[in-house]
Amino acid sequence: MKLYPIEAGNFKLDGGAMFGVVPKSLWSRTNPADSNNMIDMATRCLLIENGDRLTLIDTGMGDKQSEKFFNYYYQWGDFDIDSSLKKHGFHRDDITDVFMTHLHFDHCGGSVQWNKDRTGYETAFKNASFWTNENHWQWATQPNQREKASFLKENILPMEESGQLKFVAGPNRLSSSEAISKKNDFAEANELDFSLLFVDGHTEKQMIPHINYKGKTIVFAADLLPTAGHLPIPYVMGYDTRPLLTMPEKEQFLKAAADHNYYLFLEHDAHNQIITVKHTEKGVRLNESFTFNELFN
Repeated sequence: MKLYPIEAGNFKLDGGAMFGVVPKSLWSRTNPADSNNMIDMATRCLLIENGDRLTLIDTGMGDKQSEKFFNYYYQWGDFDIDSSLKKHGFHRDDITDVFMTHLHFDHCGGSVQWNKDRTGYETAFKNASFWTNENHWQWATQPNQREKASFLKENILPMEESGQLKFVAGPNRLSSSEAISKKNDFAEANELDFSLLFVDGHTEKQMIPHINYKGKTIVFAADLLPTAGHLPIPYVMGYDTRPLLTMPEKEQFLKAAADHNYYLFLEHDAHNQIITVKHTEKGVRLNESFTFNELFN
């Protein structure tokens, strides 16, 4: 098995929204803002090569929305999913599985594209199965008012209409930080040592993959830990639907990460690809930061 970081594009978000009630004088120490109060963000995906299976975790924003839409997000840099796949010798048609941590637009927008004559939409990975879980699918396709702007039907419904959608079995009730067995149906289908943590603070049944790789546990942190600057427990995004639930979920997760020396793969941190954490008197804090190549090449 081999892992590859896939950079799907960089953008900016309002720093206040990303840190909720935490004052700018504190969060700007780790995530400095520009003159518009915007901070740097990445959409960093993860590719898993295992025999003849190629799994892509999350797909970034994609490019099918309007210019007006993307102007809100101040895209920067020259990363895109196709060039990043090509860098590692792959094409999107090689992807056999797309695993989506959750269905917010910046995590699944790249899963769907315009069709050839731009009269409708089609899946962007024609040979892939698209994996989510049934609870989150229902949450996303019947969105609440708070998240409606993040669950865009053109990003989501074509996966079901194509017949390529599959569900990972998960807990059927709200539960804080409930892990499921390694023998989940996605892991079995792909013969992966791949376990999942379900968390509900950010959105209903977000999935956090844990992957054993070269003697290390790589955790795709998604929006449970967007950046290294979010390590303090109260540093919770304004986007979270249940912030009082995010805090114990994050606390439990970070304690486990420090205890077991997890390597946290950060999807949204434009300047830290992978970090480890440690216990301190102030709680779990940053230990080391690595690039993917420093760890594995």
